[in-house]
Amino acid sequence: MRCPFCAHDDTQVKDSRPTEDNTSIRRRRQCSSCGARFTTFERVQLREVVVVKSGDRREAFDRSKLEQSVTLACRKRGVEQERIDQLVSGIQRQVETAGDAEVPSARIGEMVMDGLRQLDSVAYIRFASVYRDFSEAKDFEEFASTVQEAAQNGAK
Repeated sequence: MRCPFCAHDDTQVKDSRPTEDNTSIRRRRQCSSCGARFTTFERVQLREVVVVKSGDRREAFDRSKLEQSVTLACRKRGVEQERIDQLVSGIQRQVETAGDAEVPSARIGEMVMDGLRQLDSVAYIRFASVYRDFSEAKDFEEFASTVQEAAQNGAK
């Protein structure tokens, strides 16, 4: 592993332990050249998946982009990081085990929407506003009213 401080190629693992949700290994490393310490995370990757974006652009599936989007939607909502990690890991697992080499970004977006709907209604609306490209306040109002109706129907 290359040192992020001095770019030296020789680093040593000082400590390894599973993360709380057991989906990755946290490794504490030290550079043999500059002595700096840093942490890396190792995750299982079942297969290489390509995301098909609008306009037929293609790029490799990137868990960190997915995690960043979900985290941004949940910002200041009191959603525990562990629950965000579980949601992202679940989506990643679905994408990798689906058996498809290419996955439309719209399918991933819908998986995120489904997960956020169950996690936090405000985060769900925030994500939807970007994902569905809300352009006016009435778009928020209409979507929020459908979320509220669904919540009321589910409570009955």
